[in-house]
Amino acid sequence: MNDLIAPAPASTPDTVSFGYEDIPATEKTARVGGVFSNVAGKYDLMNDAMSGGMHRLWKDRFVRRVKPREGEQILDMAGGTGDIAFRMEPSGASITVADINPQMLEVGMQRAQKRGIDGLVWTEANAETLTFPDKFFDAYTIAFGIRNVTDIPKALREAHRVLRRGGRFYCLEFSTTVWPGFAEVYDAYSHKMVPKLGQLLAQDADSYRYLIESIRRFPDMPKFKGMIADAGFVQTKVEPLLGGLVAIHSGWKI
Repeated sequence: MNDLIAPAPASTPDTVSFGYEDIPATEKTARVGGVFSNVAGKYDLMNDAMSGGMHRLWKDRFVRRVKPREGEQILDMAGGTGDIAFRMEPSGASITVADINPQMLEVGMQRAQKRGIDGLVWTEANAETLTFPDKFFDAYTIAFGIRNVTDIPKALREAHRVLRRGGRFYCLEFSTTVWPGFAEVYDAYSHKMVPKLGQLLAQDADSYRYLIESIRRFPDMPKFKGMIADAGFVQTKVEPLLGGLVAIHSGWKI
């Protein structure tokens, strides 16, 4: 796609989903911020509990697909606690970790200090209104963050804007598994057990109830793939994991 022909901007919807609720779009950013402020300190512990530790394998695979290279500029959006950035850091790429939530960033910076990693750039940023210049990054990554954005198409257009020609977009996100039987089992587990785990491990059932509900409201794989293409990306692909329970979406800017 020619950079001179930008995708037509779309208006922000009046209402958006917050879990199973439909709320005014103007309220979502603050409400999601409250969720992640509440869970920041226990976020990684809860990821282990909710996925049986499998989120680590998904993130490893995700970074292998990204293929970070020495000298590249990479933006890890919604990178909060640093899980993706820590995996990319050995490549020698220059990595900017951006997150809208300062509490999540604080957890990530503390974890980096404990690991002796001091080459990352940490910045508070909203995925919908990035302050980075056009054509600045070689790659844009976002893991388990896009579904919490208020205006997802706007965030995708921003990702396209800040990437250089030949830049690549990679997104790791929960989706909807198409494996017969497994979807029903996981649905029952997530709705009944995850809030209980949230209460037990983080004394916060409501935040984890929202996280599960937000997965259910997120577009399925074909629809989200189409949204990435609508933002201007080409050669869009989706790689389902566990039948689509989690998916790696990708696209290129040309």
